Amino acid sequence: MSVISPVAVTLRPLAAEDNPAIASVIRQVSAEYGLTADKGYTVADPNLDELYQLYSQPGAAYWVVEQDGQVVGGGGVAPLGCSEPDICELQKMYFLSSVRGQGLAKKLALMALDHAREQGFKHCYLETTEFLREAIGLYEHLGFEHISEPLGCTGHVDCEVRMLKSL
Repeated sequence: MSVISPVAVTLRPLAAEDNPAIASVIRQVSAEYGLTADKGYTVADPNLDELYQLYSQPGAAYWVVEQDGQVVGGGGVAPLGCSEPDICELQKMYFLSSVRGQGLAKKLALMALDHAREQGFKHCYLETTEFLREAIGLYEHLGFEHISEPLGCTGHVDCEVRMLKSL
């Protein structure tokens, strides 16, 4: 009888050399769910290939999930642009199907919310789409509440699900 060892999964801060890998994950997951650039989803973000530079800004942070040396997911938090200075945004939470359902998104989101509190944010906002039902369930479980009007100037015009959480 052979024993299969568990796959090593690491959650760590984004490094500059991770830019191509996390952009690829985001594009792959977006394609899986039909989230195309022409509809204003994350894959249309002009900084998608430069996430390390984006999340190196004050108040921002991004983490990647690495499995057997490969980036398989990630997520982060940053100040919400064009908004009140005490509101941040949970951003770019994407995970390949191979690591979904293991609690990694919850762990990463909790890290991001802790970081946001440490940075002095009072609220965390997010936008998503109804196509991402599992994500919405997680956000509701974490205490995010649905709101009707968009906040900030995210540019994600087709993200019809907007949520807010007090920190």
